[in-house]
This record gives sequence, structure tokens and C-alpha cells, in this order.
Amino acid sequence: MMEHFNVEKWIDFVNQAVTTNEKVRMDKHLELGCLSCQATVSLWQRVRASAALEGNYQPPESAVRIAKAAFSGMALAQQKKGLAGSVKLLFDSFLQPMLEGVRSAGTGTRQMLYRADPYQIDVQLELKPSGNRIVVTGQLLNLSNPKIIAAGTRILVSNMQGDVLHVVANQFGEFSGEVKNSGDLQLTFATPSGEPIVISLREALGRMPEEKA
Repeated sequence: MMEHFNVEKWIDFVNQAVTTNEKVRMDKHLELGCLSCQATVSLWQRVRASAALEGNYQPPESAVRIAKAAFSGMALAQQKKGLAGSVKLLFDSFLQPMLEGVRSAGTGTRQMLYRADPYQIDVQLELKPSGNRIVVTGQLLNLSNPKIIAAGTRILVSNMQGDVLHVVANQFGEFSGEVKNSGDLQLTFATPSGEPIVISLREALGRMPEEKA
């Protein structure tokens, strides 16, 4: 009988976090032609490559101008309605009333709550006082069964400019990590079905202050 591996193992495989013996067995399994496992590996290879290479893409300036003109003022409305697909924004501290001028200068923390089947995702972002790094902490709750904590869930944290961190939720569904602050952030969560949940945030902590010449 063909030996299969779960999604978490294949994510470790893609991230080169399996032992030599496991890698040999998993390579052999792929060579035997398991289509479902090949699809899972291909999917997570694309996810990791996309997160790592996102920052290398520079669209033409003309395209940027057109996009800004077309979508000006729509970002907040989309957040209020919920993100595209199955990811819905339930709470964002940035959408709460703030003192004039605070948000444009960038803030030190941001709290968000998402629903993305099968999870409810609580995320907090905090800018470290020094070192220009963002600390990302959060907790996952499995909505399909509130008694089940989403322990062991794999999360990719990316600053969308090549800095990618692989973290794992603990026995309480909690996770934590930090990346260099590029201004943007992307979180990718594994799910039992193998389909990733992706949350992308442009200007994650507000607009970064311009460096002085």
C-alpha cells in the first residue's frame, strides 16, 4: 500500500526541514506518481517562491499611475466588506477613529481579527523600538470544532521583499515571529485541505516615514 504524507510534512519538505531519511522516502513517494501529493508540493513551492520573490517585481510606472487612479479610495471600502475569497476581516484597529495625522506617520501596533475557514485568526503587529523589524504574533482557532486548537499549523511570514520566516503554531494555537520592516507584509497559513490562506497587507503599520537625506 502506498505511503502518504500529510500537508504539514510536505510543507516541511518544501522548506527543507525534514530529515535525510524522510526526504528519501518522500522523494520516492513522489517518483511513484502520487498525483495528490505532487499537487500539494507544487502548490507550496509556488507559495514559497511567490513570497520570496514578490519584492523583485517592479511594474512599469505608467501601470502604477493607472492602478492608483482606478483604485483610489477603494482599499478601505474593501476592508469593511471583507477581503476577497474566503478571508473576511472582522476587526482592524486601523479602521477605528485615530488622532489626525497619526496613521499617515505610521503607528507602532496594529490588531486584526480574520475569519478564514476553518480558522479564526487573531493577528497583532508591533514595530520593534530599534532594528526596524516587525514582530508578528497571533492565535488560530479551528472554527469547525472550537475544542480543537490549531496546534502545529505552519505559517509563512514574508515582508514581500525576500525575507521569509517559517513558524509553527504551538499547543495553544499561538505563533510568533519577526521580519525586517519593508512596509508590507504577507501571512500564509496552511490548512488541513492543503489550500493556503493568504493575508497580504500593504503598508502594514501605516505609511513608513521617509528617510531624511
